[in-house]
Amino acid sequence: MNKFLLKKPIVTEKSSKASETGKYTFMVKDEANKVELKKILEKTYKVKIIGINILNTQKKQKRVGRFIGFKPGYKKAIVTLKAGEKITNIG
Repeated sequence: MNKFLLKKPIVTEKSSKASETGKYTFMVKDEANKVELKKILEKTYKVKIIGINILNTQKKQKRVGRFIGFKPGYKKAIVTLKAGEKITNIG
């Protein structure tokens, strides 16, 4: 079990709204899987997790003037907590 699988929480308008219903979003390393993430998150934040969805975001092409580059893709996990539980010290 590697506790460094979590990179950082993703804090956007959409993820903030989802956190009100008990869903939290984290950026994770590419080798992360659901079983390891569940163990790490339950131990770190002392909460009960009922579900984890993992998805890979694709890299996106960005253009600045005549220069074309890419924003890198990453893996993220959407964690659903048991009703009534919260993660307070996120970030």
